[in-house]
Amino acid sequence: MIPNSPPVLPPVLSDTTFVLVLALLLLAPLAIAGVALINTGLGRSRSAAQSLLGSLAIVAVAVIAFALVGATFTGSVAGAGHTFHVAGKPWNWLGAGSLFLDGLATAPAQAQLGLLFEFLAAALAALIPWGSGADRLRLAAGCAIAAVFGAIVFPLFAHWVWSGGWLAQLGVNFSLGSGFLDPAGAAVIHVLGGLSALAVVWIARPRRGKFPQGGFATAMPGHNAVYILFGCMLALAGWLAFNVAGAVLWLHAPFAALPVTAINTLLSASGAVAATFAVTRIRFGKPDASLCANGWLSGLVASSASAATVTPVQSLMIGLIAGVLTPLLVELLELAVSIDDPSGAISVHAAGGLWGLIAAGALAPQPGQFIAQLVGIAALLGLVLPLVYLLFWLLNRVIPFRVDQDGERIGMDLHELGGGAYPEFVIHRDDSYR
Repeated sequence: MIPNSPPVLPPVLSDTTFVLVLALLLLAPLAIAGVALINTGLGRSRSAAQSLLGSLAIVAVAVIAFALVGATFTGSVAGAGHTFHVAGKPWNWLGAGSLFLDGLATAPAQAQLGLLFEFLAAALAALIPWGSGADRLRLAAGCAIAAVFGAIVFPLFAHWVWSGGWLAQLGVNFSLGSGFLDPAGAAVIHVLGGLSALAVVWIARPRRGKFPQGGFATAMPGHNAVYILFGCMLALAGWLAFNVAGAVLWLHAPFAALPVTAINTLLSASGAVAATFAVTRIRFGKPDASLCANGWLSGLVASSASAATVTPVQSLMIGLIAGVLTPLLVELLELAVSIDDPSGAISVHAAGGLWGLIAAGALAPQPGQFIAQLVGIAALLGLVLPLVYLLFWLLNRVIPFRVDQDGERIGMDLHELGGGAYPEFVIHRDDSYR
C-alpha cells in the first residue's frame, strides 16, 4: 500500500458559496438535536436523563476521536491516499491526511468546509446506535462505541465516498456513472449508523421482558410523544442544511439547483409521513405517533441520497415508498426476527438509507450509475457490517455493553446518574420482571 498522487482538485469556492455553506453547516446540528430528542422520547421515562446526557457525551467523544485519529484516515479530495493497484486499476482505500488537523487553517476553503461537514456527519452517525441500545446500554459503552466509530469506522467509509476513495472513483475507473454518489450521507451517516445499531442490538440483546418465552413481543411504548414529534421538526431543519450543503460540497451543484434540493427534502419527508399515517390508520384503526415519526425520519434519510439528483415528483414517490416500508419493517423485525430496537434506527436509518441509494441510482440518467450504487451497498453490507460487528464484539469484551439486571430494573437514570429525569413522579411498571 503506497500513497498515490492527489486527485484532480475540485472547483474553487467563491466567497458567496463559502459563506452559504458555512451558514448551512451551522444549522446542521439541529438534525443531531432532533435525533437525540426522538431517541429519548422513544425510550422509557426512567432512562430519559441518561439518554440525553449520553447523546451529548457521544457527540463529544465521536468529535474528539475523529479529530485525533479519524480525520487523518479520511483525508480530503485534494489530498493523497493509500492505494492498491489491482488489474491495472488504482483502489484508494485509506486517506493520508495530516495528524491532529495540522495545517487546517491554511487548507483550501473546500477542504475546511468538507472537514466540518464530516465532523457533523460523524457526530450524527455515532448517535444512531445509542437509540437502539436504549434502556440497557451503559453510558461508558456508548462512549466507547462512539470512539471506535469516530476513529475507525466512519473515517474509512467516508474516505471511500467523499475523499476520492475507490467508491468515488468507480466512474473514472469502470465507467459506472459518476461513481458512488452520496451527497448528504444516506450511506456514510445513516446506513453506517443503522448497521452499527444492528450490531449493538445483536450484542446487547433485547430488554428483559421484551420477548417472554412462548409469548408475543411485549409492547414497550416510548414515554414522551411530544419529544418525539418536536424532534422531527428540529430534524427537518438540520436535514435541509445537510442536503443543500452536501449538494454544493460533493456534487458542486450550482445555486439554481439548491431550492429544488430543499423542496425535494421536504417532499420526501412529507410523502413518507403521509404514507405511514395511512398505513397505521388502516392497520390499527388510528394513526400511531411514534411510527409516523419514524416514517418522517425515513423520508428524510432517503432524501439524503436523492434530493439533489431527482425531480420533485420522483422525490415524493421515494418518500411515499419509504413511509409504507418503515412501519412494516419495524413490525417485521420485532415480531419475526425478535430484534428489540426502541428507536427504530435499523428500519429508519439503515433500510431508509438503502432505499434512498437504490432509488437515486435507478432514477439517475447516467449509464452505470445504478450499478455504482449497488456496489456501494454491497460494500456496506459485505465489508463494513462484518467489520463493525467484529470491532463492537471485541469492545464488548473489554467494556460490557449491557447493564446488569438490577440496573435495568430500576432504570438507567437511577443506576448510572443517581437521579431521574422526572423527580416529581415515578412511573415504574415491573410486571415484566415478576
